Amino acid sequence: MSGKLSASAQKNLDDGLDFRIVIQNCVASVNLFTTINLVSIYQQLIDHDVLQVSFNPEQFPGLILKTKEPKISSLVFSSGKLVITGAKSTSMVHDAVYSVIDILRETGTKIEEEPEIIVQNIVASGNFNNRTINLELASMWLESSMYEPEQFPGLIYRLPNPKTVLLLFQSGNLVCTGAKTEDQVHEAVRQTYDDLEEIDGFDT
Repeated sequence: MSGKLSASAQKNLDDGLDFRIVIQNCVASVNLFTTINLVSIYQQLIDHDVLQVSFNPEQFPGLILKTKEPKISSLVFSSGKLVITGAKSTSMVHDAVYSVIDILRETGTKIEEEPEIIVQNIVASGNFNNRTINLELASMWLESSMYEPEQFPGLIYRLPNPKTVLLLFQSGNLVCTGAKTEDQVHEAVRQTYDDLEEIDGFDT
């Protein structure tokens, strides 16, 4: 995550904990409060120099817009709804939405209202300061956890608040899903770290 640190990220650093969290993907739903002529847009953008555009209504009802830099995909539906994927931060989500709005306006789409943007899921990866985890011990003491190494090498840990799911690996690596904000990612990782400390769940 680039730019100014979130409050939770700064607190972790102030406490000497650098979990090296990297936002891998932000998924957001958007409402533009207008109808969109997908056929017309596709015909106008099919030979665009920067955008990759695909539209096959027999296979999928939406038009797909892809930008190379940043690498973001936007699913555009005739109802005026969008789905944004591939953003590396919530601010990048907002930038992508307004970029799509500019493109749609250039093709003649009337968009008069401010878009409703809702981040549905943030996927992030990180590491517990290179500390290895005793997954068997953690699975016995952490509530709402599941560990079946013959099926999956990581432990699945569900947090009620913030409502997130963390995949924990013996190496100390982790994946966090389900957060709605960057702060929630850092809160979830810090809470999991504290929970592991409390049960002596770290080997090193």
